[in-house]
Amino acid sequence: MTRRLDDAVLADVERRLAAADAQLATRYPGDDGRRQPVHTVYIPGNRYTATMPADWGTAALEAARAGGGLDEVATMVGATSDSDCAPETLAALVDDKLRTEPIEDLRIDFEDGYGTFDDTTEDGDVTQAIAALRTALDAGTSTPFVGTRFKCFEAGTRARGLRTLDMFVSGLVESGGLPDGLTLTLPKVTSVDQVEAMVAVAGALEAANGLPTGRIRFEVQVETPQAILGADGRAPVAQFIHAGQDRVSSLHYGTYDYSASLGIAAAYQSMEHPAADHAKSVMQLAVAGTGVHMSDGSTNILPIGDPDNIATAWRLHARLVRRHLERGIYQGWDMHPAQLVTRYLATYAFYRGAFAPAATRLRNYVHKLDSTVMDEPATARALANVINRGSVCGALTVDEIETAVDLPQTTVRDLALGRPIRSNQ
Repeated sequence: MTRRLDDAVLADVERRLAAADAQLATRYPGDDGRRQPVHTVYIPGNRYTATMPADWGTAALEAARAGGGLDEVATMVGATSDSDCAPETLAALVDDKLRTEPIEDLRIDFEDGYGTFDDTTEDGDVTQAIAALRTALDAGTSTPFVGTRFKCFEAGTRARGLRTLDMFVSGLVESGGLPDGLTLTLPKVTSVDQVEAMVAVAGALEAANGLPTGRIRFEVQVETPQAILGADGRAPVAQFIHAGQDRVSSLHYGTYDYSASLGIAAAYQSMEHPAADHAKSVMQLAVAGTGVHMSDGSTNILPIGDPDNIATAWRLHARLVRRHLERGIYQGWDMHPAQLVTRYLATYAFYRGAFAPAATRLRNYVHKLDSTVMDEPATARALANVINRGSVCGALTVDEIETAVDLPQTTVRDLALGRPIRSNQ
């Protein structure tokens, strides 16, 4: 083998790229493996009760029964006779989900969904919400992820937002500690400075409550044009993540505030408006490789009223859920119990529809079997990722996965996260 470059050349390259290597590893560490919920439900702070998740599950099942049953609704929104996505298969899985874990992520809302009240009233509502949440946490009936959305850091609402945030976090600590799935939402962010201020607030709350450094993380709600394009022509949303000093857990798109800020008429404000797609594409670029999650927004067309309106709203919601899943956005908002029906039907249909071809290709790749598709490591990771996500949300069973892929589920998860495969698997 002929070589004419000596070791000094490699040493020089290593020296030149050392800082870039360090920045890449720090800023883009990849998926850390934490669970991402398929949705977030917002409930006004003065309407939250300890039994709310179960109540929503019951209401969703009742809405499905009124619509002819989960299998009929599945057919209505496009389920086929394919064995993996047959209406009766989806119905059985969704029925179990609505009975056992109807809400994955819950936000007790003291922002737009709550409104504006005097301090005494909001203080009282925060106190009651903490007491109800503690009851649910102690009983084991709370949702896997739960937290609050407080008023934004703009000048007019800053003091009230901080007061509510302080009461909520400190009240939970005092009543028994913070839940593992605590999620705090900073809305209407317009500048990197606001993210930096939230980092300082998180640190101050930790110090005041005797919490370990880094315990408090938060998600940023992207619902202003200033978050997507700054006055300097840069994309502040990408800076939010890194200015957050590992505290930013997710970016959430706000459909209606963002659309209204661009002057889009109310009738055309939608998760699928071109302006919405542009904003979400920038958000996807910002989170790529960082380990920060991303959520789509909501639709305010609710499945209530007469049967025709319900059917139309269910079809719309199912299509929008499917749409953001196909675009690599694995979370959205739900605003009404009846939306849980199509949230899970559409989500489960997506994962089950993707399962068989993904399992075959992943099995062929890992076991080096002959195939008409030549997949690369990055594609294999994507194949494993869709299977792993389907398992986490309940769309796929461990037995199904292990039989189809001929691998332990733990190995599929390792592949999805880009981890080295353990030698005993």
